[in-house]
Amino acid sequence: MSTPPEATAARPQPQTTQESEFFWTSGHDGRLRFQHCTACEALIHPPQPVCRHCRSHATAVREVSGRATLIGFTLNHRFPFPGLPSPFVVAQVAIEEDPRVRLTTNLVDCAPEDLRLGMRMEVVFERAGETWLPLFRPTAQQSPPAPLPPDDPAPERMRAHVRTPSKSRKFEERAVISGAGASRLGRRLMVPPLELTVEACEKAVADAGLTFDDIDGLSTYPGGGVYGGFAEGGLTALESALGVRPVWHNGAMETFGPGGTVISAMLAVAAGLARHVLCFRTVWEATHAELVRQGRIRLPRPAGPDGWFKPFGAVSPAIALAMNAQRHMHRYGSTRETLGWIALNQRAGAARHPDAIYRDPLTMDAYLSARTITTPFGLYDCDVPCDAATAVVVSAADVACDLPGTPVRIEAVGTQIVERPEWDQATLTHEPQVLGQAAHLWTRTELRPADVDVALLYDGFTFNCLSWLEALGFCGIGETRDFLDGGKNIARDGVVPLNPHGGQLSHGRTHGMGLLHEAVLQLRGEAGARQVAGARTAVVSSGGLTPGGVLLLRTDG
Repeated sequence: MSTPPEATAARPQPQTTQESEFFWTSGHDGRLRFQHCTACEALIHPPQPVCRHCRSHATAVREVSGRATLIGFTLNHRFPFPGLPSPFVVAQVAIEEDPRVRLTTNLVDCAPEDLRLGMRMEVVFERAGETWLPLFRPTAQQSPPAPLPPDDPAPERMRAHVRTPSKSRKFEERAVISGAGASRLGRRLMVPPLELTVEACEKAVADAGLTFDDIDGLSTYPGGGVYGGFAEGGLTALESALGVRPVWHNGAMETFGPGGTVISAMLAVAAGLARHVLCFRTVWEATHAELVRQGRIRLPRPAGPDGWFKPFGAVSPAIALAMNAQRHMHRYGSTRETLGWIALNQRAGAARHPDAIYRDPLTMDAYLSARTITTPFGLYDCDVPCDAATAVVVSAADVACDLPGTPVRIEAVGTQIVERPEWDQATLTHEPQVLGQAAHLWTRTELRPADVDVALLYDGFTFNCLSWLEALGFCGIGETRDFLDGGKNIARDGVVPLNPHGGQLSHGRTHGMGLLHEAVLQLRGEAGARQVAGARTAVVSSGGLTPGGVLLLRTDG
């Protein structure tokens, strides 16, 4: 291990807490330290008051060797960070003493083209203010690359960890989606986000055949003041504007992705707390980014869970997910072309949607030659920032029969968390928070993947879609290379039509709720030129990375 170099003034200092201070300051003597369970010998990271493996409270701080294995890296071209000249490498390493513990870090004293998964690494420290950042470099002596550490649980065995549902009547049967609406959508609309929210809500309520006086519940994600550029101010802002006076309301980020607003609303109407719940989601990302660029909005300092990887320049989900994609390619043989077929499919769908942002044809050559964002992702692996709002009305099934429209029924939901919630401690080869939720869905219904007529799968990045396709069983774990080859299986007339409106990759980043809106249109036969023939059952996934969720929808007939 090296002696700590002098402080780097340009590099931000991590925000320390009482629990994390020992970690961020342990490099003062060149030694790496972790919290340690003295009962089962596990390392605990991030620090916790209890060991997740044996649930003992007997913990201490332990010095470790500083050796690790390289289990992921991405060369970031797109997202600048103070003190790190672009492009720079963000990496993940597994600690030698307990490979279940991983660190997000930067690599030094090595060229990106010389890196290989499985390389032996050793810690060096860089000072940032009063803290020391653990960075890693290849050891002088390199043995043959080590295999990736096993996932716990393995993707192929996720179902074994899913809880069996109770035998009582499913709550899903007591709720329907009675209306759906979407605001205008565009790049840098430069209008207040609440204006878009109200526009979408007005359309959803009218579509259900209701008035705002009928709405007795509100539900949103992520709530007010949580996520810059991704909200309109939450329940407080909308209630202040509309004066709905809800008897039940919900607004939070720690739910089943953006679709968690709908699942919470379903529970409310099933329990009799409300009859008609208005669920809404607004993204204001394009205008927000422009105002940040102009200096009219200042970004917050990283804290909380993000504080463990943002000090190393991992400032976008793209960086974390790129390493999962790299490992999928390493373990299962998927390629950039595998991801490309998803991007091409979404662009073909967007060409049939008059409101989509990207409608021009996309070829595989154009996909592969597009500028790099963070390896292995290029420009067209990433969704399109936009301004838009989406809303749906969830109604009690016993009152929906009196409404004029065709209700969309909820067959089942999948919500169970099986893996660790921290992005860099979760599943290695798939998008985190996808596999358990998908397995949980199929325990709550007798339908199977072959019964799905159209799939609306979260595609913030192409790799999100790949993960959901495998997790939901449209192909086996590790089989998407063959399943996606040529793109026919996911085309509008294929085995599982995927995101026929263009998804977030081409229609626009509506953060999952746009997928639900499209599912409602498809199941009601109202999708126009992009309509999937005979669509009666749809699966809609929401989120991932953060706790995700998935809904199985159907119409009668």
